[in-house]
Amino acid sequence: MADFFKCSDCARIVKVIQEGRGNLTCCGKSMQPLANFQSVNSILDFAIEKEVEARDFYLEWAGKLEAAHLKELFLMYSGEEQKHKDKLERIKSGSTFQPAAAKVTDLKIVDYLVDIVPTPDMDYQEALILAMRREKSSFKLYSDLAAMSGVDDMRTLFQSLAQEEAKHKLRIETEYEKDVYREN
Repeated sequence: MADFFKCSDCARIVKVIQEGRGNLTCCGKSMQPLANFQSVNSILDFAIEKEVEARDFYLEWAGKLEAAHLKELFLMYSGEEQKHKDKLERIKSGSTFQPAAAKVTDLKIVDYLVDIVPTPDMDYQEALILAMRREKSSFKLYSDLAAMSGVDDMRTLFQSLAQEEAKHKLRIETEYEKDVYREN
């Protein structure tokens, strides 16, 4: 199994494909190794933890944002992350799941935008960029978990969750394209 490392600031996850002599760094800090999963439950626990972190991030920033429409937007994103957490907990307790039907289109808008540091007075464009980056990181996390999983059902589950995150990112990218690109 490959080694995976995560940035504690931007949540970027990298897969080590060749050992080097230095430390992996991101955002000016050393990256931390992801957990070494010993069971399906440990993978699910990790995924649940990441959904809680995402939900709490959106909730925290909904409380800090000054613009009412952005508060509402972040509360909606928080609700989406809560749904993912609930889904993972149901699966952990034995429920089945429906895999995603099709691969979601990636508009790649966020690939060409600067990184955003969240601030209480961030504007609509900055809030959307931040949300796109987080959804992209979540997509990558679930794609990496799928790659790490040795169990077909778990691989399918994480591929499905990756596609759900891709849908969220696409929805935000579409909103960005409609409301920000067209204004500029």
